[in-house]
Amino acid sequence: METLIKSLPDLPILFSFFLTIYLAAHFLVFRNWSPKIRPEAASCLISIFHGTPAVFLATHALFTNPNRGFSSLNTKTEASVLDYSISYFLMDLIHYLIFSPSDILFIGHHLATLFVFVTCRYLVARGAYAVLMLLILAEVTSACQNAWTLANARRIDVEFAAKVYDFLSLPFYAFYSVVRGILGPYFVYQMGAFFISGVDGGIIPKWIWVSWLFVVVIAISVSILWVTNLWVQLYRERSAKLEKKST
Repeated sequence: METLIKSLPDLPILFSFFLTIYLAAHFLVFRNWSPKIRPEAASCLISIFHGTPAVFLATHALFTNPNRGFSSLNTKTEASVLDYSISYFLMDLIHYLIFSPSDILFIGHHLATLFVFVTCRYLVARGAYAVLMLLILAEVTSACQNAWTLANARRIDVEFAAKVYDFLSLPFYAFYSVVRGILGPYFVYQMGAFFISGVDGGIIPKWIWVSWLFVVVIAISVSILWVTNLWVQLYRERSAKLEKKST
């Protein structure tokens, strides 16, 4: 409880940071965009301000902790990164609840992610190594993904956006597939093997690390399904273009 009380002042500040960016996206950055796609663009902008910075912040936090491990105590720096991500996901969750309340997949993803971050940060104050490594793997593709998403949103009515979309699709899908399809599952395997072995002596309650593994496995599975569908769509689009050229 003492840890929570000391950390609470940071959360409103960080949340206000993402809220300000989100409002600026709506009323300044994307004010000339169609109201139908402006909310998605605003969500992408706060993701840009979270994703890549979170990768660098998490990497710095992990490398400055000489005692890092799957069940090690969270350092102050690691806790700050968790607060940063909690603020982002809370802001983006509000976005989905307002503009896309039927998007159960993303709402469920954000709620599950917040559960992992909040329990790691405030309930057990341990395990940041595992959670931040997963954060790095999840967000290392975010810059490319957000650029691709914005280009996809405008490719029908803006020729440059269509070119950016075509240029980014193949490398983005390949990068995403390697991270989510190979690196992510490998790290989750290591994480699971550690906790199942019981070498931590039960420092982190079983129900918590089992919940973390369940959430991560589901998230990775959905990600793999998502990118697989994108590969299929890309194949169909490229095949259609080749057929059109041949005729």
